[in-house]
Amino acid sequence: MKTKFIKSFLLTTSLTISLSFSVSTNAYAATYSTVKGDSLYKISQIFDTTVPTLMKDNNLSNYNLNIGQDLNVDCEVYTVKKGDTLYLISQKYQIPLTNLRRANNIYTNYIFIGQKLNIPVPISSTSINNSDTQTSTTVENPTYSASDLDILSRLIMAEAQGEPYDAKVAVGAVVINRSKSGLFPVSIKEVIYQNINGYYQFTPVVNGWINNPADLDSIKAAKEALMGVDPTNGSLFYYDNSTTNEWILAKQVSIAIGHMVYAY
Repeated sequence: MKTKFIKSFLLTTSLTISLSFSVSTNAYAATYSTVKGDSLYKISQIFDTTVPTLMKDNNLSNYNLNIGQDLNVDCEVYTVKKGDTLYLISQKYQIPLTNLRRANNIYTNYIFIGQKLNIPVPISSTSINNSDTQTSTTVENPTYSASDLDILSRLIMAEAQGEPYDAKVAVGAVVINRSKSGLFPVSIKEVIYQNINGYYQFTPVVNGWINNPADLDSIKAAKEALMGVDPTNGSLFYYDNSTTNEWILAKQVSIAIGHMVYAY
C-alpha cells in the first residue's frame, strides 16, 4: 500500500508541476533580453506595443532597465529549420530584416537549427486617408471609425489650439495610448468621456469645448495619431506647463512641446 501511495503521490506531483510549468511558460509568447542602449520605448517600438503595456506585463515600477534583463513580450516565436536564413525568415513573415535582427539582437548571418527567434508583430499595412480637406473624415484603418477621428480631432482642437503641430499629434497619441494600455477604456470616445469618481479626465468635456468643430490642423494631427505617430514615447497624461497640481507634476515627464508637458 505504501509503494502504491508513493507512486500515486509522485504521479500527482509530477502532473501538478508539469501543469504549473505549462501555464507559466505559455503566459507570454516570448522573452526579449535587453542590450546596451535599450529603453522601454525602443523595445515597445520593436514589438508594436506600448510602454505602459510592457511595464504591466513585466511588473515594472520604473523605467530603468539592466543589460541582459529578460522581458516578457507578446510576439510569435519561430524555430529555425534546415535551409533557413534570417533573410528568408523575414520574407516569410513579411517584416524588414532589420526588425528581425533587432528583435533578436542578431547582427551576423549565423543561425542554427532549433534556434528560437522572436518574430516582431508586423506594422499594419492599413492606412488612414490623409486628405487635408476638413470635410473628409474617412478612416481606412478598420480599427478606428470616422466618429473616432471626429471626436479625437475636436479634443485636439480644444486642448492644443495655438500650440505647435507636434503638440497636437501628441494629445491624440495620449488618447490612443490610454485606449491600448489596459488601464483605461478601450474605445476613443470612452477614453475621452471617462468619468472617475465624478471627475472627467479632459477639461474640454467639462467646459463644452469638445463640441466645437475641429480645424484642418487638428484633423490632420488626429489622423497621424490614429496611424500610430507618437511624439510622447507612450505617455498617458498631458498638462499645461503652468499647472500647480502636485499629483500630475509628480509623474515622470516624457517630453515638453510648446506649453504642453507629456508624462507617464
